[in-house]
Amino acid sequence: MSDILDTLALSASGMKAQSSRLRHISENISNVDTPGYRRKLVPFEQVRERDSGLDLVSAGHVRLDRTQLERIHDPAHPMADASGNYDGSNVNLLIEIADARQAQRSYEANLKMFDQARKMTSSLFELLRK
Repeated sequence: MSDILDTLALSASGMKAQSSRLRHISENISNVDTPGYRRKLVPFEQVRERDSGLDLVSAGHVRLDRTQLERIHDPAHPMADASGNYDGSNVNLLIEIADARQAQRSYEANLKMFDQARKMTSSLFELLRK
């Protein structure tokens, strides 16, 4: 029974980490046109649970992408400097969509694992009742 509970905890931690990642990806996508916006990156960390000694996954501290901001030439923009340029964002929409798809698929895989463990637990309880 402990293995099934460990499976539930592992898959739940994976879903929580991926949902955090998806939230930050959606923030990146919504700020693709915001001047000076830096892309947010969410690293994953391995966390040991004290009670069971189980290694779970967790979303780490959000980091800002330090790649060069896009320089945009628009003399009419209020943030433009004397040469007519201003800093755009460093968000690449294609990368964000690919990352979102990867996070979604990983979330779904963890959800299926969670559901299978839950069904196995229900089946075990049914057998024990008989």
